[in-house]
Amino acid sequence: MLIFHNPVHNKHSGRHEMFRGKLVPCHETPARLAFVLDALRQRGIGELRAPGGPDMDLIKRVHTPRYVDFLASAWNEWVALDPANADIDVLPSIWPVRGFRHDIDPTNFAARVGLFSFDSGCPLTAGTWEAATAGAACAIDAARAVSQGQGLRAAMALTRPPGHHAGPDFFGGYCFLNNAALAAQALRDAGAQRVAVLDVDYHHGNGTQSIFYDRGDVLTVSVHGDPTTEYPFYLGYADERGEGAGQGCNLNLPLPAGSDFAAWTAALQQGIAAVRAFKADALVVALGVDTYEGDPISKFKLKSADYLQVGQMLAGLGLPVVFTMEGGYAVADVGINVANVLEGYLG
Repeated sequence: MLIFHNPVHNKHSGRHEMFRGKLVPCHETPARLAFVLDALRQRGIGELRAPGGPDMDLIKRVHTPRYVDFLASAWNEWVALDPANADIDVLPSIWPVRGFRHDIDPTNFAARVGLFSFDSGCPLTAGTWEAATAGAACAIDAARAVSQGQGLRAAMALTRPPGHHAGPDFFGGYCFLNNAALAAQALRDAGAQRVAVLDVDYHHGNGTQSIFYDRGDVLTVSVHGDPTTEYPFYLGYADERGEGAGQGCNLNLPLPAGSDFAAWTAALQQGIAAVRAFKADALVVALGVDTYEGDPISKFKLKSADYLQVGQMLAGLGLPVVFTMEGGYAVADVGINVANVLEGYLG
């Protein structure tokens, strides 16, 4: 297995996020990836590689050009407003809700931030753009590596910030560029006729669903906390099945808070069956391990040993696979849980 590691991920390091009316320290921190790297090295899992440069053409086919251009310039615009802003992260404070216009790009910076975001818990920092594009390069390079027909069956984009909440033209949920979607598109470009994205993060992959919702060549499956009580709340329901050419190509498997491994496994098996029925040529696994019982912001009950079985179940599909690193906020245990998935898969 090749592990494409983002060498500049730590340049994205948010100071605070907004939670219940006050600023709190960010749960999504550089330490998350450090623990994963340590665990992989200790067990000898995978060969670490740095990515090449980001493929901006591919990125602008998955995300809208005006959104990508905003992300690329946002920090410099923020500091240009006031040099003191260099010490303050960007957090949105206003959004265009139902009935408001989305087709006009405001010149006011705060309005532009709100146009391209959906929550106030996703700080944009001085290093966000560099870290996010290097992460995108990890995902694209991982997909291309497993597509080269040289016997490599699995690769991982080990990166942060994560990606599965980022949609065609919006960021949120700690995510800016959708690494799973970029990997899926790279697999399609490399010749896979049908690609499945299987999201096992605790939170629904709303961005990935939004990107592929009207496409019939990419199946999106997500096993996640019930959005009536769990973030991101406004997508992730079982009746969301795709539209147009994508009708029937989106499967949401929401579970109640407190679900244990048996209930979660039953849902995952449904998702795996859907991937088989879709006759996918390749698989992207949006790998969140915030399903862990010790996760501070999630409410499933998986134990570390369970992730070995998760890897084994994914291997049973027999498909070329790209793993993209998503959530997991019990920082000291994230490395153990990710390594267990990969060890189970390779075993």
